[in-house]
Amino acid sequence: MTTAKTSLALVGTEPDDGYRLQEQIGFVLRKAHQRHVAIFASRIADLTPPQFAALARLHEVGEASQNQLGQMIAMDAATVKGVIDRLKSRGFVDLKKHDTDRRLLLVSLTAAGHDAVEELIPLARAITEETLAPLTAKEATQFLRLLGKLA
Repeated sequence: MTTAKTSLALVGTEPDDGYRLQEQIGFVLRKAHQRHVAIFASRIADLTPPQFAALARLHEVGEASQNQLGQMIAMDAATVKGVIDRLKSRGFVDLKKHDTDRRLLLVSLTAAGHDAVEELIPLARAITEETLAPLTAKEATQFLRLLGKLA
């Protein structure tokens, strides 16, 4: 019976192949995202970032189909449906069938949703500023530009 050689490194040792998790894009993005979400939650405790994204996008574009909204905020159909359902239960959005294409479900802000997003936009700006605070203004601009190339 042979045993396969495993290369499990002890905590605090460096792997032989030079691979370091903390230097990998997915890991670094995840840590940055966790930091941003923590900042978001400290300022806007009663909405999730995806819920805010839906409200903010509807504020920008007006009425949109559920699928269009999902595409605009980078969410799959199942996820955006849950987000919309939660926003509807809070009275922030209305849903209605499209006049001619009954398959389309249109989403729009209610007056309460409009008021909420108007109140939250300054907080969202402050959240972005706090998230980017470790960077200079020039670095923040470059960082967002580079991330945009990856998105």
